Amino acid sequence: MSVRSSFVAVAVVVGTVFVFGCSQMGQTSSPTVPSSAASVASSGSVSLRPAQSLGLSQAAQGTRQVSMMDACDGPTFNLAIGPGTCSRNGGVSFSEFVALLTAHQSAGAWHNAPSQTDSWLGDALVAVNNGGEMHTFTRVANFGGGVVPFLNDLAGTPNVAPECTAETVFVPPGGTDAESLDQAGELRFQCCIHPWMRTTVLVKSH
Repeated sequence: MSVRSSFVAVAVVVGTVFVFGCSQMGQTSSPTVPSSAASVASSGSVSLRPAQSLGLSQAAQGTRQVSMMDACDGPTFNLAIGPGTCSRNGGVSFSEFVALLTAHQSAGAWHNAPSQTDSWLGDALVAVNNGGEMHTFTRVANFGGGVVPFLNDLAGTPNVAPECTAETVFVPPGGTDAESLDQAGELRFQCCIHPWMRTTVLVKSH
């Protein structure tokens, strides 16, 4: 796939995710990405569900918070991918972002903080999008690729995490997502757009 066609693929998937995620806020239905976007996703169609606004007081009594971070430069990301892709001004340009991924299979400013934590069974894990792009905080059995083949290739994650092609919560900038820690042991969470953004949680029973 050429760089030009790769950018088009990113624009279709991420742009559609952003538009659908924002346009469906507050609605209960789960729209499906149009076939044009699904054709460049790794597997069929991707169902979208908007992130719900969640205050910590609404979560379980015990909580752990994870921040989803990025450093996208709005003007260059919006030009390359589509309007509304990045709400920040200044930061890492889109070309620099691609160069970082090409060299390192990750872009350090795009990360979950912390990447490792522990918690108790029954607690809630609250993920807050403190970046300028759409992210997901998806529980997966094993880390893998996401819904953007171009980013999967650059990140060295060609095998898509199956959970990323199921119903996934897309969290806009400033939004939150909460996961119930209902299983003891090691649980894994990743962004299904930027698959190197990962958090591992060691859940301990009381």
